[in-house]
Parts: sequence; C-alpha cells; structure tokens
Amino acid sequence: MKTDLKIKEDVLAELEWLPDIDETEIGVIVKDGVVTLKGTVDTYAKKIAAEKAIGNVYGVKAVAEDIQVKYSSNKGKTDTDIAKAAVESLKWNASIPSDAVKIKVEDAWVYLTGELSWEYQKRATESAIEKLNGVKGVINNITLKKTAQPYEVQNRITKALQRSAALEAKNITVEVHGHTVKLTGTVHSVTEKEEARKAAFFAPGITKVENHLVVDYYPEYA
Repeated sequence: MKTDLKIKEDVLAELEWLPDIDETEIGVIVKDGVVTLKGTVDTYAKKIAAEKAIGNVYGVKAVAEDIQVKYSSNKGKTDTDIAKAAVESLKWNASIPSDAVKIKVEDAWVYLTGELSWEYQKRATESAIEKLNGVKGVINNITLKKTAQPYEVQNRITKALQRSAALEAKNITVEVHGHTVKLTGTVHSVTEKEEARKAAFFAPGITKVENHLVVDYYPEYA
C-alpha cells in the first residue's frame, strides 16, 4: 500500500505539471490516503483543475479541497460583469439551451437554476461558467425534466460502464430507484469513481447519483 508520504510527493509532482498553477501556492496534507488541499489561486478554473488533477494520482482515496479564490484588484469583476459574461458564454454553447437557464450572481458566486433535459447539459453549463474570469464559485441547482424508466436506465448505465476503457465494470453494481442511481462496489482510483458517477448521470431522467463506490488498490501496484 502506498504511504501517505509517497502520495504527497506524487500529488506535489502532479500539481507541478499543471501549466497554469503555481504549486508553491497550494499546501498538501495527506492522512490515510485522504488529500487535503489548501491555499489561494487567482481563478476558479485553477481551483477546479487542481482538484481534478489530484484524482488521477494513484493511492488517493478522497480529496478535501479548501483552496480559496482571490482575485487581484486589476482582475476583479463586478457581479454585473460576471452576469453578462455568463449569459454570453451560454449563448455561444450549442449544447445548452440558454433560455432554459437562469443566472444569479452574488459576491462573485454564480447560482444556476432552471430545467434541462440531460445531465450533460447541466454539467456543460457549470463548466462554461467556472472558466469565466472573476468567478469565485458555482452553485448548480439546475434540475432535469425527463422521467426515468428504472429497468431501461439500469441497463443503459451498466452498458456504459462496460464500454468505458477507464473502468472495470464487473466490480460495480447499479441500482435505480426513480430518478436516483446507487453505485456500489470497488474501483481503483478516485478518477474511476468519478467516471462511474458521470456514466450514471448520462442516463435520461437521472437527477441524483449515490456514489458508494470504494477505492481499492491492487497490492501489486502499490
């Protein structure tokens, strides 16, 4: 099993590889495979990039992210500036029906509401907003309107997991209850756990994924 010290070394090395992030601005604490990130960055996109990168590190069981976003005075945007940029960003994204999404900006935090048909649209909306300059965070309260058919949805999710090269689907059990999917079993990394969650969310009508997958590593890779 990988030691906490080795995990920390690999996490720091992963942060060093990120082109837009100064790894010296981010503190790393590792205990029992759980990585806590602390520090300050100047864009929300960097905060998200750091969190996602750590999920790729072998041995990481979970990530507790406490990175703060603080803009310098010359980069700061008013809530009105951010709101206008958000509207324009959604307008130019063909996968998002922008008229179905409502945007509220308060103290540089963007709140998204509305109703969409697919989970990928909900995620695309959030992704488009989090890259905007001046944004400190995104609260995505968009809901989905399709009705799930449990048996069909369960089959679709299971097949999607089986098709994914990043996952070993035989260790994952899928249960569908109304609009909720429950995932149980084991995966080999935090990234695989997230990939399984995404695969479940792509099913029509799913509004919630209870991801109970456990990160379990093969000893020979430790």
